[in-house]
Amino acid sequence: MKAAVIYQKGELPQYVDFDEPVAQNDHEILVRVKAVAIKHFDKGTTAGTHYSSDAPKAAGRVIGGDGVCILEDGTRVYGIGVNGMLAEKAIIEKRRMVKLPDGLSDTTAAALANAVIGSAMALRFKAAIQPGDVVLINGATGFTGMVAVQIAKYYGAAKVIATGRNVQALQNLLALGADEIIEIKPDNAAFLLQVKQQHQEKPIDVIIDYLWGTTAELLLSSLMGKGAFTNKVRFVSVGSMSGDLIQLSAANLRSVDLQLTGSGLGSWSKEQVGWLFTEILPQMFQLAADGKLKIETIDVKLADISSLWGLEVKDGKRLVVTI
Repeated sequence: MKAAVIYQKGELPQYVDFDEPVAQNDHEILVRVKAVAIKHFDKGTTAGTHYSSDAPKAAGRVIGGDGVCILEDGTRVYGIGVNGMLAEKAIIEKRRMVKLPDGLSDTTAAALANAVIGSAMALRFKAAIQPGDVVLINGATGFTGMVAVQIAKYYGAAKVIATGRNVQALQNLLALGADEIIEIKPDNAAFLLQVKQQHQEKPIDVIIDYLWGTTAELLLSSLMGKGAFTNKVRFVSVGSMSGDLIQLSAANLRSVDLQLTGSGLGSWSKEQVGWLFTEILPQMFQLAADGKLKIETIDVKLADISSLWGLEVKDGKRLVVTI
């Protein structure tokens, strides 16, 4: 079969002939792959920079962690790969697949799943979002951030504040459910002032952060109290596009009722992951099929994987490989 294979960390994936995978137990199943999204997670694990990445073996490793597949009986599903998904065939776990609704394209389903994992899991389980909450999405102009804005509204947020550097993408978010937008500029003081004004107008309850780095420092600083009672804020770190480290003063932590946590592999319980496959993903796939959850993709072919691996995808879109 044809596959996208990496032989050493940091190298470009190669479009090559590769041995067809074999299911190792009754919990695994061989599927025919239709579409796989290329995400920051995939590039991070391939480069060895993501905390969950392992070194590829000498014989090579098929890349890609999840995608849309066809079962032997023709059923179309989204599934999590056991060994790699960017290939004509792959092995997935039976307990980690979701039947896809009619009316939902392969590319949309492939692109949407990881964004749902990166937003709904944070909102629902880590932030414990409640109807009426004020939610700030930091880095909302990225693909997952755009999905997070829409899901926050679906979960009942009374107000969604979106931050980002791409001015046009920020404007587009107003049509997707954002109530307020804040441009991230080199002028940190201006950004800090705008966040403080929003917080004073109506206290922020939840922050979903995809950037970390300087903007996370500014957001935490904006919440700092003066010794009076403060509104509880649930700050959830999901990504670190602006850097892996921040400086946070102890006084900042002590002066505000703050819950600081993260959402990612290793942070969820088995029960929560179970709900992801039985409830959350099916629900979000249906919303997308009904046109109530909107995303944009750039569709490419598996044979072009080497030349497209480094393609910069802008304006909140996602690269999807069709097979």
